[in-house]
Amino acid sequence: MTVPAIDIDGLTKFYGDVRGIEDLDLSVPEGELFGFLGPNGAGKSTTIRLLLGFLKPTEGTASILGVPIDDRDAFLEVRDQIGHIPGDPQFYDDVTGRKTLDYLASLGGDERRDELLERFPVPIDRAVRGYSRGNRQKLAIVQAFMHDPKVVVMDEPTSGLDPLVQQEFYDFLHEERERGVTVFFSTHILSEVRQVCDQVGIIRNGRLVAVEQIDDLLERSGKVVTLQSPDTIDPADFDFAETIDARLEPDGSLRLVISGNYDGLVDVLEGYRIDDLEVRETAIEDVFMHFYDAEDGGDGYDDDAVTEDTEEVADA
Repeated sequence: MTVPAIDIDGLTKFYGDVRGIEDLDLSVPEGELFGFLGPNGAGKSTTIRLLLGFLKPTEGTASILGVPIDDRDAFLEVRDQIGHIPGDPQFYDDVTGRKTLDYLASLGGDERRDELLERFPVPIDRAVRGYSRGNRQKLAIVQAFMHDPKVVVMDEPTSGLDPLVQQEFYDFLHEERERGVTVFFSTHILSEVRQVCDQVGIIRNGRLVAVEQIDDLLERSGKVVTLQSPDTIDPADFDFAETIDARLEPDGSLRLVISGNYDGLVDVLEGYRIDDLEVRETAIEDVFMHFYDAEDGGDGYDDDAVTEDTEEVADA
């Protein structure tokens, strides 16, 4: 039986009385581009910090390449097979990109450095303080992949990249998957998930609410129907078994997400005069809103605002 590249079992982290993540179960096979989707504060960064051993879990455990994160000695041995792109890459500002990569190469290797710099070029002999946000992000990409890792964990990796570089990065990730590399891709950018990922996990308020193949998730999520009528529309009329979501838009139109057969919709429409009716395929945004209310502020921990006073860093 093949060991998953990433295996998470009951992983939980509380910051005092505030939940970061709770009872997270997740398995990512080798060679998969896995999307970890949720808004800021949902628990994505907390999950990544736990996976990489930067935080101690309150309960539960996880393993990467079959090695438990709480087996400190064994996990240190496997760390050179893991790449990481943090949500806000930090480098020494007074050091050049070249010396930064030289130092990191001394720790873990850099057999792919030249190849990656050709694909994601940065001003290698300039001090990092002079780098744009995009160049810092490209330097982070190079350092994450230059030692040819088997697993790469990324937190919002395309932040700051211009659209052309983003597309180049997406193409690169697909090539890495063909090479057998496993990528754990945390993002809140919905378009990235559909373009890049094979499977997606959706996290809400620190809890996992769905894990599915992208195509399966979209297929079973039905279609989006938008209708306009000169009559007053009552959303309650459209509350039948196949309705996933029904809401009135500011312009008075009704937006429905419907799965299954459309007999109920046809029956209800007989009672309305229709000015306009549009039916389209479900987008990833529609699926996401099925799990997240647009007005849901969430009660999870804002893991992008961790301070030294609240973050319990794991012992080295």
